[in-house]
Amino acid sequence: MHRYKDLKFWQLSREFCKNIYTFTAKFPEEEKFGLVSQLRRASISIPSNIAE
Repeated sequence: MHRYKDLKFWQLSREFCKNIYTFTAKFPEEEKFGLVSQLRRASISIPSNIAE
């Protein structure tokens, strides 16, 4: 049985999350609780679903 952290897809999805967090940090403050939150939650769901 392989660990999910060894999967290339999981590793790439973690990089994607980091990129989304960096990218959304530059968004206007008024988007913080709307679009930024949605994008970040969606990006986190990718590695989370792979781990399941």
